Amino acid sequence: MKGRVVALDLMNGRPAAALIVDGQLQDFLIDPAEDEPLPGAIFRAVVDRPIKGQGGVFVKLPGGLSGFLRQVSGLAPGQRVLVQVSGTTEPGKALPVTTRLLFKSRLAIVTPGASGRNISRRIHDEDTRAGLAELAEAAMQGADPTLGLILRSACDGAEADEIADDITAMRDLAQAVLADLEGGPELLVEGPLAQEIAWRDWSDPAPDEVADAPGAFAAHGVAEMVDALLVPQVALPGGGHMMLEPTRALLAVDVNTGPDTSPAASLKANIAAARDLPRQLRLRGLGGQVVVDFAPMSKKDRAVLDQVLRAAFKGEAAETSLAGWTPLGLYELVRKRDRVPLAEAVR
Repeated sequence: MKGRVVALDLMNGRPAAALIVDGQLQDFLIDPAEDEPLPGAIFRAVVDRPIKGQGGVFVKLPGGLSGFLRQVSGLAPGQRVLVQVSGTTEPGKALPVTTRLLFKSRLAIVTPGASGRNISRRIHDEDTRAGLAELAEAAMQGADPTLGLILRSACDGAEADEIADDITAMRDLAQAVLADLEGGPELLVEGPLAQEIAWRDWSDPAPDEVADAPGAFAAHGVAEMVDALLVPQVALPGGGHMMLEPTRALLAVDVNTGPDTSPAASLKANIAAARDLPRQLRLRGLGGQVVVDFAPMSKKDRAVLDQVLRAAFKGEAAETSLAGWTPLGLYELVRKRDRVPLAEAVR
């Protein structure tokens, strides 16, 4: 099916959301089976102890949980601090948290400590931008001066009252949380669940269809698409394939040309793999250190592949650093772990 479809249904008895574009699964989210802190959750935490040599501190979270706060200074044990869960981690390890809070909705993001009014660059019309700037100033009138505001691209075409209400809701929530520093470790804002994220982040561009009736996943073949993500092999055009195999230390990706023996076979397979790699990492919930063993090719072709990789990862929500080629001809990148691996999430 052509077009952009958001499907909302249950999988394994839990709410889930799928984004399908032109018949291909682009994103998939499912609520956790257990009650656990989700990325985006905001806590009042208590500073525990610093970690020398790593530039960070452990913080105490409610329920006996622990968080790890990187690259901070000036915090003393026992001090109260507001933190937001920034990713996922393995069982038994401290949750990654940050003091850079974001209060995010479909149309507006309020940014404490980063004052200023910003409008998405994807909104190009100057009259629209001017109108949104006036609306932003009016809605933030009287707010804490340290609060910044970002108007998202979904504001283009939205009603002024809807935008103003969204800004006001996020502004008031931010101010309430920032004022709540007294007491022990406590969860202040829940992290968003799967269908909430779908409503918040998948509405721009607007979907051609929102399928939310029972059986939506069956109607669009979502279960079969998810099952295909639970095996390491990914088919590539021309008969090649790549293998994505997580290990304890890193994610190993191997690209093979298959039966194609033409002179350009390696470059074609490598380009196809590079273009699909961001989608595969996103859907499978994989991150950390990624090492890619591309099919053998001449060094002069690496420049082409570098351009393809940069274009493929541009705009990805998860922070990604493309480290480049190693002396052994492998390609390294680091992707932020922003969700639970799919193989664990659907169990």
